[in-house]
Amino acid sequence: MNTTTRTTGRILWVSLRAMALFTVLLGIVYPLVMTLIGQGMLPSQANGSVVRTADGRVVGSALIGQSFTDRAGDPLPQYFQPRPSAAGENGYDAASSSGSNLGPNNPKLVGAIQARKDQVAAFDQVPADRVPPDAVTASSSGLDPDISPAYAQIQIDRVARARGLSPDVVRSLVSQHTSGRDLGYLGEPRVNVLELNVALDAWKG
Repeated sequence: MNTTTRTTGRILWVSLRAMALFTVLLGIVYPLVMTLIGQGMLPSQANGSVVRTADGRVVGSALIGQSFTDRAGDPLPQYFQPRPSAAGENGYDAASSSGSNLGPNNPKLVGAIQARKDQVAAFDQVPADRVPPDAVTASSSGLDPDISPAYAQIQIDRVARARGLSPDVVRSLVSQHTSGRDLGYLGEPRVNVLELNVALDAWKG
């Protein structure tokens, strides 16, 4: 009986020491080391890829899309517009990240795509056949922060007119905020809408 008690006590003591050791290592040391590495090597990514205006005001994250509309929900012509979003009632709701879950042959989706194509063509004053797929289809997350260079290109003239800028100036900003394929072959070229719009607001000419 005494031997069993001593064995149980020894096991309990070893367990408590192991728990304390791993609590310190995994609960304090490891998170601290990862935080120091992140802040030292990748501070922007470690802090959520926050996007700030020229005066330092936080306007969002480069990783999460947002809409650029007025209070009535109409797109603002002076800003590049993102792709559609099915996240939440009005789109781009980070608390309701999702796609529409509608199949490609669903009449509701087909009708929505055609309606969006007509709207984009009229808004950007381009032929409907120039409207790219990402201008009329939502991403699976509903929070995609990027658009294709093709979608950015058809918006250049409209943004330039609304801001009284030369299309060449706007085109140059689009080029500056266009990212290529990751590692040269992964994914597709893309334009970050929020960063581009912040750069437009900061343009001094």
